[in-house]
Amino acid sequence: METIQGISQFKTISKTALTIGTFDGVHIGHRRILERLTNNAKNYDIKSAVLTFFPHPRMVLQKDSNIKLLNTLEEKQQILAEMGLDYLIVHPFTKSFSRLTALEFVRDILVNQLKVKSVVIGYDHRFGRNRNANIKDLVGFGAIYDFNVEEIPAQEVEDVSVSSTKIRTALLNGDIATANAYLGYPYLLSGTVVKGKGLGKDLGFPTANLAIDKPYKLIPKNGVYLVNCKMGEKTINGMMNIGHNPTVAGKEQSIETHFFGWDTPLYGKTLQLRLLKKLREEHKFPSVELLVEQLKKDQENAFEFFSNGHY
Repeated sequence: METIQGISQFKTISKTALTIGTFDGVHIGHRRILERLTNNAKNYDIKSAVLTFFPHPRMVLQKDSNIKLLNTLEEKQQILAEMGLDYLIVHPFTKSFSRLTALEFVRDILVNQLKVKSVVIGYDHRFGRNRNANIKDLVGFGAIYDFNVEEIPAQEVEDVSVSSTKIRTALLNGDIATANAYLGYPYLLSGTVVKGKGLGKDLGFPTANLAIDKPYKLIPKNGVYLVNCKMGEKTINGMMNIGHNPTVAGKEQSIETHFFGWDTPLYGKTLQLRLLKKLREEHKFPSVELLVEQLKKDQENAFEFFSNGHY
């Protein structure tokens, strides 16, 4: 898959099969649309393309919006690349772009720039200035400009009962099982390992302290999670704590992972954690000794989980 930064940078003389959206999470509902897109591209013998936007439109149009996203742009690109698409076009979303009329968007961008032959779209898609155009308008434009429009019907999307909002809610409630089921893959946390206070090492459970450098990335509810991470050719299992370390009077939220059987320093490394299961809530223990006892129990539960083939 080739990633294009900005619509104006997309150069093609051949027709495309296109879908449009933010696709936050690239969840199993989105995959219905993307699978139909790639099938249409094969049937027409043309290239498949996804047009997405960054920043997220709500970040631009609703200045007080504190929306947290399921994917960083890099994570979204990684997931889409695994789906067999030909092009990902990432266009900067601005207020001036939002003011394009439906006609301008279709004629100048979809037809003249992206050379659409086939558009696959979700049943509730709206576009143009003030989002005042809908699927019927798009079909009308298709008749004028010679492209077909395929709508993924409501019942087909609702059959999977999933939305990005539902996944965000599940993660904020610590329900990683539901979130992962809706996503179709383990939730990802990507960041850089930075130096912490070394408290884990003092307790016999050294940790890698992950700094998430994208402030819009959604961090799940505080708690202890089982994770794994690809390091070179190896996949390393671990247990991760998201929280404030209340037993030792921590103040700032941290994301700390104890990797099993790994003792190589990771400072400065970029890691991508896959969240597999929530073990328990974060607790304030009466003493450090009781915290260590609980960490040992967590490790036993983790070993049982991974020994049963979970990953």
